[in-house]
Amino acid sequence: MSNSLLTIDMITRKSLEILENNLVLTRNVNRQYDDSFAVQGAKIGSTLRIRLPDRALVTDGAALQVQDDNEQFTTLTVSTQKHIGMNFTTAELTMQLDDFADRVLKPRVSQLAASIDADVANVYKNIFASVGTAGTTPSTSLVLLQAQQKLNEAAASMSPRYVTVSPAANAGLVEGMKGLFNPVSTVSRQFKNGMMGDGVLGYDEINMSQSILQHTAGTRSLTDTILVNGAVSTQGQATISIDGGTGSATVTAGDVFTVAGVYAVNPQTRQSTGSLQQFVVTAASTASSGAWTNIAILPAMYTSGNALATIDAFPADNAAVTFIGTASTQYPQNLVYHKDAITFATADLLLPQGVDMASRQVHNGISLRIVRQYDINNDRMPCRIDVLYGFAVIRPAMACRLWG
Repeated sequence: MSNSLLTIDMITRKSLEILENNLVLTRNVNRQYDDSFAVQGAKIGSTLRIRLPDRALVTDGAALQVQDDNEQFTTLTVSTQKHIGMNFTTAELTMQLDDFADRVLKPRVSQLAASIDADVANVYKNIFASVGTAGTTPSTSLVLLQAQQKLNEAAASMSPRYVTVSPAANAGLVEGMKGLFNPVSTVSRQFKNGMMGDGVLGYDEINMSQSILQHTAGTRSLTDTILVNGAVSTQGQATISIDGGTGSATVTAGDVFTVAGVYAVNPQTRQSTGSLQQFVVTAASTASSGAWTNIAILPAMYTSGNALATIDAFPADNAAVTFIGTASTQYPQNLVYHKDAITFATADLLLPQGVDMASRQVHNGISLRIVRQYDINNDRMPCRIDVLYGFAVIRPAMACRLWG
């Protein structure tokens, strides 16, 4: 009995299943799907508006004090289109679906998933909270608990929380934590598959991904005495000027630093956490005669009297600035995050007319399109699998970097 001919919808659904199963970091973030493009399709540069939570101050006493609405929005641009190309013949379309998936789809779609994960891993450049020691592979429960501390101090809800680490960090953590207060079933699973698994130290999942990125620190030196150049006094300011460097040294997007005397605050109580607020550079800057002017940073600086408070006091002039990591050195950026810290949104691509095959499927917030056409010039049947997406850190305080 001959096999039935595989349809394009069957192939598209299977491709989407394979893509989802191979995503690691992206699988556990907030996945927004914009169905406003479901009919005509989206183009690169289409936008999605995302609402952020409202924040307000608690007032003492019986007298009513009405506050302005602090609800905020962010715009996510669907600006990245990735695809993978292939050819499959009519003979291959007569195979069993699982055989076709193993031989034709899985080798290609898994690479597409890894590329998407690596793209999303760039979110570390907008995450300011950090734990671990730069240059030391994490290998103890302490660093994971310290990351939990950061999320707790930022008032992130306890679940769902995830960890995605590099292969080196995964090996270090599994070896360093084997059998440490773990149930027998957890230890057995770690021994069998070499992975931390789920339900460990309060995390829903701890996963390994080859897509974790390396951050290369700027050329600024740790031996220079870097100071704040001019006191900050404006609520919401998201830039800072510093000096004390050498020549045209650089700071780069993703560099993290602290300022002496500037402590983080809990967003609900607006009380100091007792930990220096960490800031992340969001745009590269080159010094002029050892001074950097208006470096773009996160978080924006609001003091405790503001509903959006992030710090207990503004940076003072000549306060000491301390960067993490040695100049021009690479460090893995493992990620710890609440699901709602990061968003990944896809939109439906246009389904072209007049082609041999075209299908689009959506599942769990991911839209995938497959198109096949006959190439009369070369007598071939080229096919492409596409995803159009955007990603962003929408609640950076609910995520943390684990340096390696």
